[in-house]
Amino acid sequence: MNSPLIKALGATLFHFLWEGLAIALLFASCRAKPAARYRLACVAMFAMPAVFFATFLILLPENASRFPVFTGFAALTEAATLPSTHTGAVSVLERAQAAMRWFVPFWLAGMALFCLRNLLGWTAAQRLRRSGSTPAPAFWQHRLSRLAESLGITTAVTLLASRRLDVPVMAGVLRPVVLVPASLFTGLPAEQLEYLLLHELAHIRRFDYAVNLAQRAIESLLFYHPAVWWISGVLREEREHCCDDIVLAHGANPKAYAITLASLESARPRLALAANGGSLAARVRRILKSPESPRVAGAPFLSAALLALTLVVASVVFHAPAPLAAQTTASAANPYEKWLTEDVVYIITAEERRRFLELQANEEKDMFIRQFWQRRGAAFRDEHYRRIARANARYAEGIPGWKTDRGRIYITYGPPDEIDSHPSGSAQDSTPWEEWLYRHIEGVGNNVKIDYRDTEHNGRFHMTMDPHPQGGLLVK
Repeated sequence: MNSPLIKALGATLFHFLWEGLAIALLFASCRAKPAARYRLACVAMFAMPAVFFATFLILLPENASRFPVFTGFAALTEAATLPSTHTGAVSVLERAQAAMRWFVPFWLAGMALFCLRNLLGWTAAQRLRRSGSTPAPAFWQHRLSRLAESLGITTAVTLLASRRLDVPVMAGVLRPVVLVPASLFTGLPAEQLEYLLLHELAHIRRFDYAVNLAQRAIESLLFYHPAVWWISGVLREEREHCCDDIVLAHGANPKAYAITLASLESARPRLALAANGGSLAARVRRILKSPESPRVAGAPFLSAALLALTLVVASVVFHAPAPLAAQTTASAANPYEKWLTEDVVYIITAEERRRFLELQANEEKDMFIRQFWQRRGAAFRDEHYRRIARANARYAEGIPGWKTDRGRIYITYGPPDEIDSHPSGSAQDSTPWEEWLYRHIEGVGNNVKIDYRDTEHNGRFHMTMDPHPQGGLLVK
């Protein structure tokens, strides 16, 4: 669980809690008609995996310095974990982020189960096309072709009568098929059956089947976030509304169309109905312009907030070692000692340390700290604390990350230009090692290499320094 890949993945899962919630809140603030709302839902849905993978790339140690375009976003993801001399909340967030690495195996298992579910669903759809279905009457196949032409569909669409379905469905992207329950060809008036065929053809014209496949893949990847499921549900709902609008735009009688949908709803098994009346019932109310009972719009956001809070609390209870907790308490009790021995231990000069230790009054110490950062600048201060936060998140090895050799170098010199990591060692030597390259360090030189080796196999990396034969500085 200490590999850089697992750490980066765990941190990504943690950050997506607030990222996914932010995307859902932005989407929830938009009010639009079904067609526009559907497009916004698509944007929100596809933005989620994009943000997820971008965050993962940012948090990969070997890529941190190779993607300067992500520097601003990386600052945003770390802003919540900037250390403070007056609060212990930072250590709580750091431990929560580190604890998410233990969630990675469960996330992988859940994603595999959802992928298996999608595969089984796709297999069942293909089986419906090949078994239990027969070609529809020639009249209706011809009528379907005419309706497809009126919608501007140039792809050939096959119409099948199925004995295994209760409602019409469509499947396929390159070779679309519309499957209609066999009983509807004789049990529904021709006009009402045309409405249903128009609705399924609308899905084909809008490429909804392809979007739905991508939607299910996103659900499998980010299944643990309630906001993903909420946006996915809105996407399905607005998709049906858009198709209903196309049917009505082609001259369908709203009352007759609503009666058609209601008859399908009554024909379905009771167990297939949702607790709120099912999507067909909601569509009937919308077509007839009937008022709909209010919904609890804040449910997904409350669920996401509770999920994030539960993870933070669990990480504090089960992941924080006793010595670190004691250290956090002591630091909170004496913020000036923490500032001197933790926050600026690697950047304060010997003269500044001596002068700070001579101060007695807290007001004098506060003034000294303000002047200390004024001499270096706000940008330097913010970057320094970001490095501390990232070192604690990446390099903790039983002790806080800022205390480790890698953490000290990272805080002092920043992210390396290149990283060559071998957590399992090499073919000749199983000792884990990692090499960092800095092309230039002010006051040190060019082509500075830092070589860490776990020589004691205890999870600690040690460092020595030798002159580099090519003129640079080799730090082992």
